[in-house]
Amino acid sequence: MKNEVKEIELAEKLAALPKVSLGFFPTPLHKLENISKDLGVNLYIKRDDFSGRNLFGGNKIRKLEYLLGDAKKQGCEYVFTYGATQSNHAMQTAAACRTVGLKPVLYLVAIVPVDENDIRSNLLLDQIFDAEIHIVSVQEGETEEQAEERSFVMAAERQKELEAEGHKCYNVPMGGASYVGSTAFMGGYLELTKQMESFNLHADYLFHATGTGGTLAGLVAGKKAMESDTEIVSVNVSAKDDSYLIHVADLANEALDHLGLDTRIDGFKDLHTDLNYYAPGYEIPNERAKIAIKYLASMEGLLVDPVYTGKAFAGLLDYIRTGKVKQGSTVVFWHTGGATALFAEKSIVGL
Repeated sequence: MKNEVKEIELAEKLAALPKVSLGFFPTPLHKLENISKDLGVNLYIKRDDFSGRNLFGGNKIRKLEYLLGDAKKQGCEYVFTYGATQSNHAMQTAAACRTVGLKPVLYLVAIVPVDENDIRSNLLLDQIFDAEIHIVSVQEGETEEQAEERSFVMAAERQKELEAEGHKCYNVPMGGASYVGSTAFMGGYLELTKQMESFNLHADYLFHATGTGGTLAGLVAGKKAMESDTEIVSVNVSAKDDSYLIHVADLANEALDHLGLDTRIDGFKDLHTDLNYYAPGYEIPNERAKIAIKYLASMEGLLVDPVYTGKAFAGLLDYIRTGKVKQGSTVVFWHTGGATALFAEKSIVGL
């Protein structure tokens, strides 16, 4: 009864927020029968790669329902966002904007140089969605982070131009990592819980890829709000330090505040992130992810990508095979999408 009350309270608070309809929810949840038998666990997969209206969905659609709902409420016309040139988030933002009559503006850092004669994958889709695209090259002696900061400055200048012409703009952070976006994944955690309950199951572990931290913040906030004991294992896809835990906890607490909930997240106690599977770097493939991608494809006919979900699935497999996840456990892998990266530049794919 206590859990049911918590579920109802969270659902009611989420329903009161501004929102647009972009995806098909709940996204499917099903058991990976062949891998479950092979590894001795009960492994389920949450298919947020199926969330969008177009063929290329992903976890950002959840966030964008609330982010673009907020933009519409504020009367905005343009939506700015950021990422790498093959950003799943940027592509989904462009698609979502077109769904609800907003104009997408993308500032994309070329971590991998772009061949203008061979535009691929998400960047090609950005063009098809007719987004206003600004490619920001990483200059000699400049780090990726410095290039990102420069892209924010460039975007701010463009926003000023548009607003001076009378066009109101809305700013979406990289990955949709704001408290507004994270509240969506509080709803996602509630959705998963109800699905597992319909199977008369409880998840011992939930694995997912984490980048900018918005998804993780929402999941851990949802877990805390519902007083769940599922262990969330968040596999990093890029280098992070302790400031990342503080950042994610702040996002989670802002999302809880946004819903009027007084429980709190401690980044060092409530978060379980793992940096052992991303190397050698963001958007750079590695052997363990390559093996994990091919294992899932050969065992279940399903695809994950080399940038995010492949590395997270490699982490999941390692946890099971080394006994960090006990035999017989019920495990959920949250598929955040991104398989379009399999069709990106060769230096990203790595297969």
